Amino acid sequence: MTQQIFLRSLTLNWRRTSGYVLFTGMMATGYYYNVTFIQLGLLDIGGRVLGMNQVTVARDMGLLAGITSLVALAVGYVMLRRGWSRDFSLKLRIASVVVVVQTLLSAATVLIHDARGFMAWIVAASVALGVGVPVTFGLTADLIPRRHRGYIAGLITAIAYFAAPVFSYPWHIEPLRRQMLLLMVPGSLALGLLAFISNPLTEHLARQHLRPEFYYGRFVRLDPSGRARAGRSVIGLIVLMFAIFFIDSLGFVRLTHTPFLIDHAWRSPDLAPRLTIGLVHVVAALAGGILYAALDDRALFLWVLGIFSLVHLSYTFPIRLAPEPSAALAEPMLYAIAVSLYTVLNFALWADLSTPRTITGNAALGVAASAWSATFISTALAIQLEGAGVSVELHLRIVDALAVLLFLGLLLAAYFGGIRRGSDGARE
Repeated sequence: MTQQIFLRSLTLNWRRTSGYVLFTGMMATGYYYNVTFIQLGLLDIGGRVLGMNQVTVARDMGLLAGITSLVALAVGYVMLRRGWSRDFSLKLRIASVVVVVQTLLSAATVLIHDARGFMAWIVAASVALGVGVPVTFGLTADLIPRRHRGYIAGLITAIAYFAAPVFSYPWHIEPLRRQMLLLMVPGSLALGLLAFISNPLTEHLARQHLRPEFYYGRFVRLDPSGRARAGRSVIGLIVLMFAIFFIDSLGFVRLTHTPFLIDHAWRSPDLAPRLTIGLVHVVAALAGGILYAALDDRALFLWVLGIFSLVHLSYTFPIRLAPEPSAALAEPMLYAIAVSLYTVLNFALWADLSTPRTITGNAALGVAASAWSATFISTALAIQLEGAGVSVELHLRIVDALAVLLFLGLLLAAYFGGIRRGSDGARE
């Protein structure tokens, strides 16, 4: 009997671990695709390859963000209304199709020769990205139990943000395309086989969301009637995450237009600076995962936003120092800490506000309304400020001030009871 229990536990743990590996690989690859191929690759196509001006490229990137957000909201709503959010097999198949489409689109960038082709590619990519957001984030409720979501979010962030600075040099579409195809071609084949061919592993994973440790998110509670409800205000957290993404993107867009900082750090021909940035990302992301798992919601956001504001206050130090490579590397290291911490929240938060029934709708609403929309608006504003002659130092001071104001606002809300301590209505 003891031997049978041990073998059953071993089999169960192996299958659950496979789900962890599947989810981590999908999300880390997808995020790496977004922060390198989409953000850097498309800017390179528009600027270097096609010779478009900066404002036009920013407009087209804004179109990508807008369409992606609308498609994500529509798909998330439909999946919620039709009950598809709880269907693991369907979500896995849709995710597989999305990866195949993105692989083909990545290869098709060689066919972009003019602004019209660029626009057509952006529209097609936006639809694929929009469908992918609720589907892939929706798999969290099937594959990751709530007690491990912070750790897995930290691991995903660490992998993606280590690879991004280390392997994306130079920021040209040709090497980025080769990298993505090397990852996505075998990945799409493996995911397709897993999704469309019946097997014991996916049959087991498809039932996991029914278990209490998967079903109820960390911030979900049960009302007196037994109905699951979010113990946090979803809209309030979307506004908070929007502010974080907006502030950070507003600063980073300007940094990418500052050769002194970029050429000695993220875009350095030497591996050492890029490797340093990547390792700082790893440490910060893993620390963020531990913070997420260890703290309650109020303490979590205060810690993350406190560190976020503190590192933002240091953003202008390299600008004030002599233009030496060591000074240029200081700012990216600070940036790596801030961005890794809030990215961990973005990967874990939406599932912990949801159940399998609501996960696709909440994920679509959260990711589309915070990350994509904030990035688009802040990019447009950063370009406007630069065009108006605002200096780099003044621009970053504005960003720093916004970060501190956000943190002070959260402190005041916590002090006066605006943020109430959440209830872990579904404990293990």
